[in-house]
Amino acid sequence: LRPSQGDEIVSIAGVRIVNRRILSGESFTRLVNPKRPIPKLATHIHGITNTQVQDSSPIQVVLPQFKAFTGNAVLVAHNAAFDMKFIQLKETEAGIEFDNPVLDVLLLSVYIHDHSKDHTLDTIAERLGVELSDRHSALGDALITAQIFLGLMDLLEEAGIRTLGQALETSEKMVEVRKQQEVF
Repeated sequence: LRPSQGDEIVSIAGVRIVNRRILSGESFTRLVNPKRPIPKLATHIHGITNTQVQDSSPIQVVLPQFKAFTGNAVLVAHNAAFDMKFIQLKETEAGIEFDNPVLDVLLLSVYIHDHSKDHTLDTIAERLGVELSDRHSALGDALITAQIFLGLMDLLEEAGIRTLGQALETSEKMVEVRKQQEVF
């Protein structure tokens, strides 16, 4: 849960969205052997045990597979800075680089739902009518995030945000707004 303090990826997943549809047959999900014991707190949250990952490949093998799955596609995540920090810390070891554009549904929700202070994955899903299933698993959270993103796309378009560049720019503005809000 703290990538900069040595915590490791134990599971990674992604789903593909094309033409505003989640392609159910195109997903990526892998358990990852972190080469160290999984803290009990982490297991309590995501349910992954040491036994489950003991025969899995290490991140140096799995991360290049994930990059092959994502290619140059736009990556979409909830609280993307958290996920990307884990990935960035392992890029050199894995011999790959994720230079994909990244959209964060948390930041896009802050923009669209500026009246709300709560932008957890669960809360955004509830606001957009997205059913929560298999929560706190990599694939379950990826599917929920994809559905949230699709719901936000319509709202973003209504707000005049129609291109990837505009969405990225809006996300950056939300980062700055949140930094300024922390000062007060």
